[in-house]
Amino acid sequence: MDYNVNSEGYYGEFGGAYIPEILYGNVKNLRERYLEIMADPEFRAEFDNLLRDYVGRPTPLYYASRLSVKYGAHIYLKREDLNHTGAHKINNTIGQILLARRMGKSRIIAETGAGQHGVATATVCALKGMECIVYMGETDIARQRLNVQKMEMLGAEVRPVTSGNKTLKDATNEAIRDWCCNPSDTHYIIGSTVGPHPYPDMVARFQSVISAEIKKQLMRQEGREYPDYLMACVGGGSNCAGTFYHYLDDMRVKLVASEAAGLGVDSGETAATIHLGKRGIIHGSRTFVMQDEDGQITEPYSVSAGLDYPGIGPMHANLAVTGRTRVVAVTDEEALDAAMELTRLEGIIPAIESAHALGALGKMEFHPEEVVVLTLSGRGDKDMETFVEYFNKTRQSGS
Repeated sequence: MDYNVNSEGYYGEFGGAYIPEILYGNVKNLRERYLEIMADPEFRAEFDNLLRDYVGRPTPLYYASRLSVKYGAHIYLKREDLNHTGAHKINNTIGQILLARRMGKSRIIAETGAGQHGVATATVCALKGMECIVYMGETDIARQRLNVQKMEMLGAEVRPVTSGNKTLKDATNEAIRDWCCNPSDTHYIIGSTVGPHPYPDMVARFQSVISAEIKKQLMRQEGREYPDYLMACVGGGSNCAGTFYHYLDDMRVKLVASEAAGLGVDSGETAATIHLGKRGIIHGSRTFVMQDEDGQITEPYSVSAGLDYPGIGPMHANLAVTGRTRVVAVTDEEALDAAMELTRLEGIIPAIESAHALGALGKMEFHPEEVVVLTLSGRGDKDMETFVEYFNKTRQSGS
């Protein structure tokens, strides 16, 4: 079975490009040129050089000895949190800004939830001297104020979104509206493996540097290039796609994706899209969508702004349906506890998004000799207010 995108832009039954007519030209142009541009030796050299000298790649594959003792396996952390800007998002924005310049675009727009993609987009726009507008829900602006300040300092205009739940879905809606109004000079840097084809495949390819490095690093550290388990959090799914990419067809490797259960899968306050979603169309692709009986999108909830999304990338929908990926739902409390545990055991404060992957460790059954690689997609600087509030609450309750 082929788990990658086909020539029509589908992963099995999921994917495609369901877009307003005004965007057909832009998306068609992107679809026809992205692979050619990405394969160009000059593009590749510039991309690789920036990843090395600007982003700081390769990121370490760190053996977490105390975490390994706790869970009874050889656990490695892929340290995307050590990238410039603090997350994996910069891998994709570097690639897309170079692609946009080669396509003659002069204006960049983006959406953001947790703010990491917004910061990464603002960063590369500053690097290349391009206009940058970032759409962000008011709810997320309030809980991710530090990242908003970073974006503004980098020269980006952050436009608050007041519709819906004022989170990632709504920010994406507004970014698409902007793109419809400015199709000729604007490139939309989508931050995850969502949206119309070719975005899911393009973003996955830019993020595939993660799994390419894992293969080399495991060979050096374990004497083989594959782990027994690969684990990552999944919202739209870019860090997860990058972690899985070079292992999709390697059936020796078990793939585990953690999605945000919020207050519980059945609580009504959740973002567990794969567990609860029905087939539908959101932001230009066919995938699983959280929706009511009338097909109206329901509002997701998660303590994590980056996983608070009612859809899922079409690659991940297909991986779940075919059984290639095991999908684990992790609640807010489980993720926050996992973040505290990593901090105390390894001295690493993870992003709340990454903590959802860590929260799945206790739901697994490992053998002592098995090798587990878990991608730490971002660092927790942006989430300190949430962590401190939770830490104080648990300390007062004596737990």
